Amino acid sequence: MTASQTLSYWLDTAPRFTGGAAGPVEGRVDVAVIGGGFTGLSAALALAKRGASVMVLEAGRVVGEASGRNGGQCNSGTAHDFAALAGRFGVETARKFYQAHVDAVDDVERIAREEGIDCSFRRCGRLKLAAKPEHYDKLARAAETLATVDPHVRLLSRADLASEIRSDAFHGGLLQTTSGQLHVGRFGVGLAEAAARKGAVIHEGAPVVGLTNAASGGWELRTPKGNIQAKQVLVATGGASPVGPFGWFRRRIVSVGSFVIATEPLPEALTAGLFPGKRNYVTSKNIGNYFRLSPDNRLIFGGRARFAVSDPLSDAKSGRILDATLREMFPALKDVRVDYCWGGMVDLTADRLPRAGEHDGIFYAMGYSGHGTQMAVHMGERMARVMGGDRSANPWADLSWPPVPGHLGKPWFLPLVGLYYRIQDILH
Repeated sequence: MTASQTLSYWLDTAPRFTGGAAGPVEGRVDVAVIGGGFTGLSAALALAKRGASVMVLEAGRVVGEASGRNGGQCNSGTAHDFAALAGRFGVETARKFYQAHVDAVDDVERIAREEGIDCSFRRCGRLKLAAKPEHYDKLARAAETLATVDPHVRLLSRADLASEIRSDAFHGGLLQTTSGQLHVGRFGVGLAEAAARKGAVIHEGAPVVGLTNAASGGWELRTPKGNIQAKQVLVATGGASPVGPFGWFRRRIVSVGSFVIATEPLPEALTAGLFPGKRNYVTSKNIGNYFRLSPDNRLIFGGRARFAVSDPLSDAKSGRILDATLREMFPALKDVRVDYCWGGMVDLTADRLPRAGEHDGIFYAMGYSGHGTQMAVHMGERMARVMGGDRSANPWADLSWPPVPGHLGKPWFLPLVGLYYRIQDILH
């Protein structure tokens, strides 16, 4: 496989952001937002709408990291088995966590509509595919439990899959019908333009390299382009920032590479035969895959092909694994060309639940663990409310967040984790 483009398909086919600020970083604002991904931009838009002066400091380009490098799926529901969540936290808290993910999808749709963002949002549903017969049995048990919290979930037998997807690799599935999909690059740029129209000042190429208490109160933030003072600070970088004063967060976030390829545009007759449901698809293995069709009929096919960080060499190696998996899963695509191959970092917490709140006077939201397309947008708005005094707006406020043992910021243990999950996929 030789992809002609190593930039994310979403970023390559999105318009450039035109509302960025020129000149030095300077002045004093009500809120400084560190990070120009979905969390930071959603928060900036919500804060600016309420009349706050806001500055977003982005190290690279807006939505240039996880927000613009994912699979483009906007799924309802948690990454967890609902029964397991209920067993750990109680039924009512588990319901609250599940509902937060449902509400997050609604938020993405609403913002796209209110701000006139052309991002091809549509409610397509998510189909989780059983890679083994025993996985189908687990999905059947999950369907029984989920029926008590989500009326939009139903179990599909192997025979039922014929009307949804054409592949001999699966043994049934669990369909959640309100999940959506969108062009994340166009949505992200549209979100940035909307925030700028409302008055937020957005600086690209302005990494925060220092964050200290200001003598006059509040905070002083230092960047290579200059310094600002802010009454409040929201850290919305996740694990994407390897430098700067974010050590407390880096010890609690494990960043894992996730990798994606995109085919050439495919004939409509071919995709209609292979993917008649045109859903978001995920497989049930620990080291599984996720895929969907793009607005121009490419197959976007991703996964945690290797437990490694994302860099050009790792992206290429993982892309070859994904290419082989795609052609094995769908023999009808054995001769298609792969046009794009890219990688990005998924920010995981130890229990795969998001974290948001306040630490030493600094607000934060991150750790979406593979559900950031919707949850980041949701938590940006929620943290804007929290910073305005509504502490009840944060659904994750009561979660403790201890550091990951032995983790100082560089995930040296990823190969061991990958080996463990590969063994689990073989055994189960």
